[in-house]
Amino acid sequence: MKKFNIRKVLDGLTAASSSSSSSAAQPGTPSQNDVVQETLQSEHFQLCKTVRHGFPYQPSSMAFDPVQKILAIGTQTGALRLFGRAGVECYCQHESGAAVIQLQFLINEGALVSALADDSIHLWNLRQKIPAILHSLKFNKERITYCHLPFQSKWLYIGTERGNIHIVNVESFTLSGYVIMWNKAIELSTKTHPGPVVHISDNPMDEGKLLIGFECGVVVLWDLKSKKADYRYNYDEAIHSVAWHHEGKQFVCSHSDGTLTTWNVRAPAKAAQIITPHGKQPKDGKKPEPCKPILKVEYKTTRAGDPFMVLSGGLSYDTVGRRACLTVMHGKSTAVLEMDYPIVDFLTLCETPYPNDFQEPYAVVVLLEKDLVVIDLGQIGYPIFENPYPLTIHESPVTCVEYFADCPAELIPALYSVGSRQKRQGYSKKEWPVSGGNWGQGTQSYPEIIITGHADGSIKFWDASALMLQVLYKLKTAKVFERARGKEEKPSTDIVDEDPFAIQTLSWCPESRMLCVAGVSAHVIIYRFSKQEVTTEVVQLLEVRMQCEFSDVDSPDPGGDQTPTLPTPGASSSPQEAEPPTQPSTGSNSSDGPRDNIPCLQVRSSPLKQSPGYQVELVVQLVWVSGEPPQPITSLAINSSYGLVVFGNSSGLAVVDYLQKTLLLNMGTSELYSPSDPYQGQPRSPRKARQPSGALCDSNDGSNASEDRCKSPTSGTSLSALAAVPLASDTNHFLILLSFFLFPPDPACLDAKDNSFTRSRSSSVTSIDRESREAISSFHFCESFPRKTDGQVGPCLLVGTTQGSVMTVALSLPPAGDQRLQQSLGIASCGTMVRLKGGVLTMALLDFTGALLPPPYESWYDPNASDEEKEKVRRRRPASPPASQEGQDTQFAVVCSEKQAKVLALPSQTRLYKHNITETSFVLRADVVQMAGTNCIACFCANGHIMTLSLPSLRPLLDLNYLPLTDMRIARTFCFSNLGQALYLTSPTEIQRITYSQETCDNLQEMLSELFTPVETPEAPNRGFFKGLFGGGAQSLDREDLFGETAAGKASRTLAQHIPGPGSMEGMKGAASGVVGDLARARIALDERGQKLGELEERTAAMMASAESFSKHAHDMMVKYKDKKWYQL
Repeated sequence: MKKFNIRKVLDGLTAASSSSSSSAAQPGTPSQNDVVQETLQSEHFQLCKTVRHGFPYQPSSMAFDPVQKILAIGTQTGALRLFGRAGVECYCQHESGAAVIQLQFLINEGALVSALADDSIHLWNLRQKIPAILHSLKFNKERITYCHLPFQSKWLYIGTERGNIHIVNVESFTLSGYVIMWNKAIELSTKTHPGPVVHISDNPMDEGKLLIGFECGVVVLWDLKSKKADYRYNYDEAIHSVAWHHEGKQFVCSHSDGTLTTWNVRAPAKAAQIITPHGKQPKDGKKPEPCKPILKVEYKTTRAGDPFMVLSGGLSYDTVGRRACLTVMHGKSTAVLEMDYPIVDFLTLCETPYPNDFQEPYAVVVLLEKDLVVIDLGQIGYPIFENPYPLTIHESPVTCVEYFADCPAELIPALYSVGSRQKRQGYSKKEWPVSGGNWGQGTQSYPEIIITGHADGSIKFWDASALMLQVLYKLKTAKVFERARGKEEKPSTDIVDEDPFAIQTLSWCPESRMLCVAGVSAHVIIYRFSKQEVTTEVVQLLEVRMQCEFSDVDSPDPGGDQTPTLPTPGASSSPQEAEPPTQPSTGSNSSDGPRDNIPCLQVRSSPLKQSPGYQVELVVQLVWVSGEPPQPITSLAINSSYGLVVFGNSSGLAVVDYLQKTLLLNMGTSELYSPSDPYQGQPRSPRKARQPSGALCDSNDGSNASEDRCKSPTSGTSLSALAAVPLASDTNHFLILLSFFLFPPDPACLDAKDNSFTRSRSSSVTSIDRESREAISSFHFCESFPRKTDGQVGPCLLVGTTQGSVMTVALSLPPAGDQRLQQSLGIASCGTMVRLKGGVLTMALLDFTGALLPPPYESWYDPNASDEEKEKVRRRRPASPPASQEGQDTQFAVVCSEKQAKVLALPSQTRLYKHNITETSFVLRADVVQMAGTNCIACFCANGHIMTLSLPSLRPLLDLNYLPLTDMRIARTFCFSNLGQALYLTSPTEIQRITYSQETCDNLQEMLSELFTPVETPEAPNRGFFKGLFGGGAQSLDREDLFGETAAGKASRTLAQHIPGPGSMEGMKGAASGVVGDLARARIALDERGQKLGELEERTAAMMASAESFSKHAHDMMVKYKDKKWYQL
């Protein structure tokens, strides 16, 4: 039953009373039966993940296919990331989410085995663009500790915590009855358990000999045929890893005391050599001092020189604070390579996949906790390769993200040209060794750019076209400011304890290339793009004193008119609003008085050399007011056509003319309301008397600016503390956020103790002030009708607040040219246009046909070019909409808040459509985007739903439960872009891109890269005449005879459970029905049918040949006996 809504009835009565005949009085006003033809339908939308970029978060294991040249990395969250050549990446996830403890490629087979911490192993099929699990095996009674899969073998050895070794057939993923029990492997006289299996490998020259390493220090050479131990090697220190010499006569063990022991296979009594690579050798011949454990060692031989021994760990205990190191021992030289992060794993890349041949190592892949490094072993000094993957997203923690699809085509080449000069030198000159796979054959050709802001104040521009990601250019905003050399020099005016240069939000105009960024220290920097290097003698500075005044303090009278003219630079609305440009602060910061008129950061006074790229145009800083710090900036917008920047926070808003370097407007949010405005905000409760020192500023701790930005009307508690949360923090911010949503706290309890959540210093404001504050949440520059009575469009600024008000500010611009630089701009408030539930998130304008009216802009020109070249560049604005005739509406205003969306007709400001997006949750991000040649609103809600609404009628087109809000990082970084693209930061190091376009989903298979490519396996090493004659070469083993069911019997059914994967036929038959599933099943069925048809064709051909032969023989017999009688036969 449809709910009865009294408000809709009242709205209808109001509309009816305002004009008895709407169609007659306003013939141009769009109605419910509008002439705008909406072409978007629900069939245009489908949601799916596309690609994941960045460094694998919390890596735990690594493997490399030396023939396919593919690298696989497993993580502690059960994710798999596969890498080939630049642009070839793939992401897949184990459902259990358990840590990946080991990976093993089936070399050149297009398959991968993963072992997880939940004691399961999985077989992945890499021959399809989206890898799938073919088989899984879950161990029930024993814990997996180590796996080994010999080259070109289908039998996988699995070592367990109990010290046993089980064998799995990787084709059928069934256990063999052959088991190596720990008590048979060790000596019978041993009284203690040897511990878990830490190593398994077969002798390179004899597949029938298996080397087993136990944690206690015992190594056993097991004869698979005779099922007994040939040799046992004992050492009194725990073993971490074992490595063979390729001839199979020696092996090396690394131990927990930092030693390496070398053993001859046939001499188990004593190690042939014991060395401590980083230990100090005593002169008296005693044992060296113990060092840290050597976690892994690899022993690789070369045909023409000394072998390489590569190891991690083993440093002396007296090297406190030293970074993790990789040691490369080659002949008599030892190189210690320091790493930026702890080492997770490393692999030595060799020319051959055969373990019984000279290995010829050429590189070492080092997996660090937060980086991937590849070292060139073939050049002096061991330089690193230049990494082609976008793994530096987290170089400094990401604090904000913006996504621009279908931007101007010349932008990417321009950014690349200036960014290519920033590249480091000293890399290896060789090609990147991980070179497998092929790029996708996608048809997407539009340019895409991702911008990331970081905690160190840097901004990175990324080319995100065609499902790839490549860094284009890096901008360091911290260069504008003086840096404190030590903690004792740290200024006491900081409002954040760390990362004072962190990027809070940014606004970018792709057409004019103007960039404006706001930082957490309440600073705004405006940049222009130039291809020429310049040196700025003095950085232009503008200091702004933003404050919010109350009824108990004298405030400037905005005038009696409903559309008062707001102050211009000649008439400030409050004392000391703005200091002259470049003038240093003259505020007080003495110990006997409150801080006043002091910015949080000190702009550098020395000349600033600015390389080609983005160069500083103006710095705007908010200053302390009567002992209260400035509030963080919550919203920001720049317009190149008007030459204006506007920013707002919980104190109000400020408009800056960056051409004249002046402050045009600085006022509280309440002053934007006209005196008779019915929506004017009133204090919720009387304000308590305060000390005179704080009377002029209602300032609070750093969380408040964000607290009011995205207030959740459902709970009365602010969501927008998100704005101040450090995305890379390891503390469980989500639990705090969830408790805020479910159990709104007493505002009085939100004191300075909560700074772990806000990362800012507390202040003296009361909880009533915090709750009653109305902050600025969004801006939109446009050419529109400021008032209901206007018949001509003009420059406007739409201002959205956290309490749902949208107000219009009219702008009066002087003519272009010299007059624009000399005459002041006029600004007038025109009152409230509309009010919505929840904070305003986004606003846009459409013309009467439903086409998007973008903000006006000017084309880019180089500010450092000659005047003649500047004159050649035509500054253009989009064609202005036609003037409105009397009583006719020609524009739609689209407004979306945390709760609802509304569409108004302009200039009459009549509400045409309204849609309540959510009742029980609230919208985190909303954008008006272009899709399939038209426009729609895309929304992401806190309950995980992604929705799209048509324009202008606000019909729901898509509503899918995609991703519940499990992390505040997602809420802060989720953003939509044009053409059905969206992204978010899924971990501190990774960007997940998704699409909500059906067309992109349909073409995704073509667009994705291929991991597996048909490659011939290299020939096996030549055994040589004498080795073949006297049996000195590699000994093969028929493992089927040993491990097959016939010889070994069946394994215990309770030991492990076989689970068919979704990629296998068994899993496919049991999968849920769906278009993708049906297509996949049909494809597999076709492959099987093709294979069966091929076999049938071969059998048919064989039968035809047999029949032809039989016919020939029959004819010969008939001719032979044709004329003979029966008795002559």
